Amino acid sequence: MYLTKFSFPDDGQEFDFLLGIQRTCYDSYYPFKILSALGFSRIDFEPITILYGGNGCGKTTALNVIADKLGIARQTPCNRSNFFPDYVKRCTAETQGRIPGESRIITSDDVFDFMLDLRALNDGIDGKREELFEEYLDAKYAEFRFRSLEDYERLKKVNLARSRTQSKYVRKNVMDNVRERSNGESAFLYFTEKIRENALYLLDEPENSLAPGRQQELAQFLEDSARFYGCQFVISTHSPFVLSMRGAKIYDMDETPVDVKRWTQLGNVKVYYDFFKKHQGEFL
Repeated sequence: MYLTKFSFPDDGQEFDFLLGIQRTCYDSYYPFKILSALGFSRIDFEPITILYGGNGCGKTTALNVIADKLGIARQTPCNRSNFFPDYVKRCTAETQGRIPGESRIITSDDVFDFMLDLRALNDGIDGKREELFEEYLDAKYAEFRFRSLEDYERLKKVNLARSRTQSKYVRKNVMDNVRERSNGESAFLYFTEKIRENALYLLDEPENSLAPGRQQELAQFLEDSARFYGCQFVISTHSPFVLSMRGAKIYDMDETPVDVKRWTQLGNVKVYYDFFKKHQGEFL
């Protein structure tokens, strides 16, 4: 447990601030009036704390505010309005000692960028491979005579080509592709590489790009990381597989005021339950 409590401005604090603004031409006062509209003013954390709710409920906003207040590292920037610093300034956080420097917020954009980087790397390697195929054929069947030291590099290529098969020549001269993975495999790899021991992690909808089986694997990985490796997680999600993690404290942001619930009480989970119960006979 690194983060124990976090408080957002309540209606009264927001009213006092907005009353003092001289200009009234702003289209939005975001993130003011987002969480207070839900009666959400405080989070008491556990090793795994989940913010649950539909799109637009404010769970991502809450994560971004917490990350900014604690100075947690992030890879991609978040939506920062003119009033974001003023809002964060009015938040308070209670911690147990120093937040570990390895802590970070991981968003869907981070995972997506990682998958794009893998594809770009493989595309570059594939292009180099095609060049080497041509180079091999040119060297293997060239009429070559060694005349001076300037021909030495060319001589090495000719000898290598004539002593090896095409595939061995290419493997000798270019690194193997990063093993091709599906989007789900790449996304799961990202989380297992970035999440280290003894740190606080804020995860924004980590189930994106993951099939149900991978979501269950991720949930088990996060559960084990919290239980055995000193990690604390604050997660925004509506995945039933992530919501079902043992010991998770869940804030239902589809309720006004926001309330703590068991995962089986959540609306999204009930929709899944009703659907499969309706089609139960088809699984026999």
